[in-house]
Amino acid sequence: MNKFTKKIGLSLLVLALLSPLGILLPKWFNAEGGWGEWSTRKVKKELGYIPKGMKKNVDLWKAPMPDYSIEKENTSLFKGSLFYILSGFVGIGIISLVTWWLFNIYQQNE
Repeated sequence: MNKFTKKIGLSLLVLALLSPLGILLPKWFNAEGGWGEWSTRKVKKELGYIPKGMKKNVDLWKAPMPDYSIEKENTSLFKGSLFYILSGFVGIGIISLVTWWLFNIYQQNE
């Protein structure tokens, strides 16, 4: 493993560990939710309308871990933070595997 790969790995680890800030900051500042994680209802409330592209694609994707959790009910802030970190590692793992797979396909075709 070269120096660059180690730096990338360490950066991803730090970002995954910082991911609970997405639920902590809104709670600390009495915000309704994390930036960019709004439902169409929230967007309509803020803008007065739902953008055409958002309305068209709202059902296109269903998250494998909705609300970054594997539990259906509200969880404690601590548990929610752990689920955020788990979600971060799952995302990093999936992206890493797809990148590795694409890189190997590229190398074989060269």
